[in-house]
Amino acid sequence: MTPTESNRSSQLLRLLGVGFGVAVTIGGTIGTGILRRPGTIAQELGQPSLALLVWALVGVYALIGSLQVIELGTMIPKAGAWYVFARRAFGDYVGFLIGISSWLGSIAAMAFGAAVMGEYIALLIPDLSAYIKLMAIGILLAFTAFHLIGVRLASKAQEVMSFIKALGLLAFVIVCFVYTTDKPLQFSADNTLPIQGSLLVGILAALQSVFYTYDGWHTAAYFTEEDINPNKNLPRSMMIGVLLIIAIYLLVNLALFHVLPIEQLAKSKLPAADAIQALYGPASAKVVTLLLMISIMGIINAQIMFNPRVLFAISRDGLFSRYFTRVNTGGTPGPAMFLTVGMSILMIITGTYNKLSDVASFFFVLCYAAAFASLIRLRKTAPDLTRPVLAWGYPVTTWLMLVASLAFLVGVIYSDLYSSAYAVGFIILSYPLFLLVRRLNR
Repeated sequence: MTPTESNRSSQLLRLLGVGFGVAVTIGGTIGTGILRRPGTIAQELGQPSLALLVWALVGVYALIGSLQVIELGTMIPKAGAWYVFARRAFGDYVGFLIGISSWLGSIAAMAFGAAVMGEYIALLIPDLSAYIKLMAIGILLAFTAFHLIGVRLASKAQEVMSFIKALGLLAFVIVCFVYTTDKPLQFSADNTLPIQGSLLVGILAALQSVFYTYDGWHTAAYFTEEDINPNKNLPRSMMIGVLLIIAIYLLVNLALFHVLPIEQLAKSKLPAADAIQALYGPASAKVVTLLLMISIMGIINAQIMFNPRVLFAISRDGLFSRYFTRVNTGGTPGPAMFLTVGMSILMIITGTYNKLSDVASFFFVLCYAAAFASLIRLRKTAPDLTRPVLAWGYPVTTWLMLVASLAFLVGVIYSDLYSSAYAVGFIILSYPLFLLVRRLNR
C-alpha cells in the first residue's frame, strides 16, 4: 500500500448535512427512557408539577450545553467530540480518560438497548423469550453488517428512523389529549403522592434518571469532520434537535399525566403502554411496544455510528492501536466498529452492561464537565484559534454549566455510592492503562 493509499484509508468522508445532524441528535437521544422513566420519576417526586420541572430543567441544561459545545465543535471540527476537546485543552491523559469514559459508557448503553429490544421482541413473540441474549447479539451483528455498506446509507437510515420515532411520539401525545377525563387530575391537589424518604434524595434520583434520557443532545458534534459545512450545519443541527427533544419530552409527560393519575403512573414500569391500554384496551399495548422498538433501533443506529469514531480519534492520535484508524471505502471506520460492537456483545453475554449502565450517567456528565472546562481553558490558552461561532453567554453560562455538572457528579456519589465506586475505580485504573497503551504505541 502506498503512503497516499494508506492516508486515504484513514480518512472519514465529508457526506453529511444538517438533516442528518438533526436526525442523529434525536436518534441518539430519544430511546426507551421517555416511555419508561416518567413512572419512576413520578414515584420519586410525588407531584406532576415537580416532575415536569425536572424534565424542563435538564432540557435547559442540554440547550445551554449545546450553545457551548457549538463553539468547540466548529473550532475543532474533528471526529471524537469530548475526547478531542479535552485532549486539546488538557493534554493526552485527560483526553484519553474522557475518550475511554465516553466510549465505555456508550458501549454499555448500546448493549442495554439491544437487550431491551430482545425483551420487547419476546413480548410480541413469547416463544422467543428463552433467546433474548441471542436476539440482542443478532441485532447488533445485523446493524454492524448494515453499517459496513457505508455512511451514506447509514445516515439516510438514521433520518428515516428518527422521523418515524418523532412522528410516533407526537401521535401518542395527540391520542392521549384527544381522550378527555371527567375531571382534570394532573395539577389538582388530589393528584399527589406522599414522598418516601428525603425530597432531596428523590430530586437527585430523578435528575439522574432524566439526565440519562437526555444524553445524546451533543451527538451531532461527533460528526463535524464528516459534515460538508460544520460551521453552519452544527449550530442548526444541535439547536433544532435539542429544541425538538425538549418539546417531545414535555408533551409526552403532559400526555401521560392527562391519562393516568399519578398513583397509577408511579406504579407503572411502562407508562406509555398503560396509558394506551387505558384508552383502547390491552391489545393496544403492542403499538407502544413497536414504537419502543423503533426508538431503540434509532438509538442503536446512532451509537454504532458515533461511538467507533471516538475510538478512531483516540487511535489516530497514537493513544490506542493505529489499526483502529482504518476506514473502508464507504466511510465507515470498520475495525473500530468491530471492537465497539464486540465489547457490547461481551457485556450482553456476561450481563455486565447492567452494572455499567448504572454508572453511565456519571461517565456522561463527567464528559460534559470536561467539555465546559475545555472551553474555559482554550479561551485562555488558545485565543488565536478560529472560532466561527462563539458560545452564548460566555463566561457566565459556561461556568454555570461546569458548576452544575460538578454538582450533579457530587450528587450521584452521594445518592449511589456503590455505582460511583465503579466510576472512581475506573478513573484510578485509567492512568496505568494510559501509560501502557502509550508505551506499546512507541
